[in-house]
Amino acid sequence: MGRVLPWAAVVVLVVAVLVAGWTSPPRPAPVGSDTLGPDNGEVVADYLTRAADSLTEAEADGDLEHWGLVSFADTVGIDRVVELTGEVRVAQVLLRVPIDRVQTPLVPVAVPENAEAVRRAPSVAAGRLSLMEFGTERAARVGAVSAQRLAGGCDCVVAAVLRGTPEQFRAVADASDVRAVEVLPADAIAGRFAVTPLLPTHVETVVPGPDDGEA
Repeated sequence: MGRVLPWAAVVVLVVAVLVAGWTSPPRPAPVGSDTLGPDNGEVVADYLTRAADSLTEAEADGDLEHWGLVSFADTVGIDRVVELTGEVRVAQVLLRVPIDRVQTPLVPVAVPENAEAVRRAPSVAAGRLSLMEFGTERAARVGAVSAQRLAGGCDCVVAAVLRGTPEQFRAVADASDVRAVEVLPADAIAGRFAVTPLLPTHVETVVPGPDDGEA
């Protein structure tokens, strides 16, 4: 009898574990997030092809709306973003002050769905930079110069995240100052994809440029 009881307890424990597994199955692993923009070290020509292919694939979805990234050939003013996008929803503006041979900060600004909010993006970016703490004296100086130029309304937009139909994205892609348009699948969810713009300084590969110039 003394030998039976411990084995009975083990059997009961095993059954309890199995029942718990049946009633509370393990949750599936979360799906990895999507990404808009080139990978670090990617060949620029490869990314341009990949972005163009994504738009072509999206056109098969008809009028379904997609999230997409527009990267400019050179930095543009905020009014150009408003003009180019028209009725297309602008969700985020990405700004970076161009200074020769200086790595300036990239500032993404989420914007509500109206043109005036889009136009305020540079001043919002300037305010954020003025409040940031930088690790070195040089970085602080670069940040201060960037904030000053953004507040002054410089042509400093490098990219924008849009929400629209493939037809709308195609019209944007055809503009002469647009370098690339990449579109996510229609089931992509807002807030669950990373964004990395193709910078005008990315010529052959997506790598940081020199940082030995004067700010």
